[in-house]
Amino acid sequence: MHRKNQIFKIVLFILVITAYNVFCQESEKDKMKNELTNFIKNFEAEIIPAFRNANLADFNASISGKSEDYQKAASLEVKLTKIYSNKEYFAKLKKIKDSGLITEEPLKRELDVLYNSFLGAQTDEKELEEIIKLQSEIENKFSTFRAEVNGKKLTDNEIEDILKSSTDTKELKNSWLASKKIANVVSKDVIKLIKMRNKAAKELGFNNFHEMSLKLSEQDPKQIETLFDELDNLTRNTFIAVKKDMDAFLAARYKIPAGDLMPWHYQNRFFQEAPKIYNIDLDDYYKDKDLVELTKKYYSGIGLPINDLVSRSDLFEKEGKYQHAYSSDIDKFGDIRVVCNVKPNSSWMGTLLHEFGHSAYDKNIDSTLPWSLRDPAHTFTTEAIAMLFGRFSSNAQWMKDMLGISKEEQIKIKDESFKSLRLEQLVFSRWVQVVYRFEKSMYDNPDQDLNKLWWDLVEKYQMIKRPENRNEPDWASKIHISSYPCYYHNYMLGELLASQLYYHISEKILKNTNGELQSFAGRTEVGAYLRKNVFAPGARYFWNDMIEKATGEKLTPKYYARQFVDEK
Repeated sequence: MHRKNQIFKIVLFILVITAYNVFCQESEKDKMKNELTNFIKNFEAEIIPAFRNANLADFNASISGKSEDYQKAASLEVKLTKIYSNKEYFAKLKKIKDSGLITEEPLKRELDVLYNSFLGAQTDEKELEEIIKLQSEIENKFSTFRAEVNGKKLTDNEIEDILKSSTDTKELKNSWLASKKIANVVSKDVIKLIKMRNKAAKELGFNNFHEMSLKLSEQDPKQIETLFDELDNLTRNTFIAVKKDMDAFLAARYKIPAGDLMPWHYQNRFFQEAPKIYNIDLDDYYKDKDLVELTKKYYSGIGLPINDLVSRSDLFEKEGKYQHAYSSDIDKFGDIRVVCNVKPNSSWMGTLLHEFGHSAYDKNIDSTLPWSLRDPAHTFTTEAIAMLFGRFSSNAQWMKDMLGISKEEQIKIKDESFKSLRLEQLVFSRWVQVVYRFEKSMYDNPDQDLNKLWWDLVEKYQMIKRPENRNEPDWASKIHISSYPCYYHNYMLGELLASQLYYHISEKILKNTNGELQSFAGRTEVGAYLRKNVFAPGARYFWNDMIEKATGEKLTPKYYARQFVDEK
């Protein structure tokens, strides 16, 4: 009996201690949870107005092109960044994260997102200010630069028009060379900016800024490199075959041997878009259309109306205006705006569909999510949506449904328009290889011969010749190198996911099992599917978990290969 009492007392003691430990742990968890929720409340009170003011100023600067507006935007960007660089705030977050006591979702996810956002800014405030100021100055130079040909200043649109339409090699060469002169204006500043970014990254324990950018956006640099090697192998032989056809066409067009083709013969400043080599002029179908109205009509038809977003946007050319295109979620409360420089052609039709794809995503993120999670699952998942819709400008079924071309005309152009899209994809995939590998190597060693590196990569992946004795910083003429660093690979990941979503929607949502070309026009179930499965979750899940929940598979290149690489 005495032994039984002893055992009972021991068991009771263990139970009491266990209960006490559980109580203490739960008490500590509650304490840590309260500490985090209080932090978030105070953080949001500070960050939300700063975020809106910075984005609004950036939007206004890109519209006006005025140096004072860019200075204001840079000043507000500094103010915003200083919130994330606050050492006291980061110490609190780190303490909470290191405790391991935040386990409930979505609070744990919010903590992880906040931690990464703060970690990337934990460098000297003066250094951050200098980085932002220099980047803004470079952007201003890009916005106000106009290529000069024969004494006439030309916009990017006008340069592209010459490269696409002229058959005069001298005119093509002069226009191409003129467009590259921005590189000499900015290249020294860009190299300085790269070194400043690297210094900041190294202070935070990373090898360089490229590595830091990928890791803080929840990407494994080794996995990305492996994927790009796989894509290179996947597309190389097919690209060689189509490029042979391309070169034969262009040689005949310019009346020169194929071996004499130079970068200015490929109808684009960077050969990032495919030349028009097939017997179809897609621009012809858009030359008398209201592209903005078509965009509004299409998105409304699939249950994702964007009229309110269009009304806040700036879509046509102006003197001094930023010459590219982008979509900006100003405040994560519904103020979303697009900047374009629309011309009535196929390229700008695709761009409008692309940019308002971004906007539709932002607009339909669940507004009840915590503010820090009101973002796409990843930057490339919003690119995927933009690309999914942007592709439709060269889709014969979409042109029938939206432009009203006849069934006969649709059948007539179906194969050629698909070949154009396929060529566009292959050309773009090889171009992304250049930018991704250039940036990776550049941040690894910014003191190497970057001019040579650029053309070595262009020759290897795009398979076009460098101009003889060319030793200019042509790499710096691409604005993404300076203003959107370590981002370009996400465009390609977006293309992979766009194909994955296209087939999932076509076969699982629309029940199209016969392989017919889809436009999604008028199908509101498309918008409903995207809103529920892709848009609404925002950043609540790790990006590959969201993709798996939405499509049944993690990100895979097999659907991209099925759509654009495999023999039909």
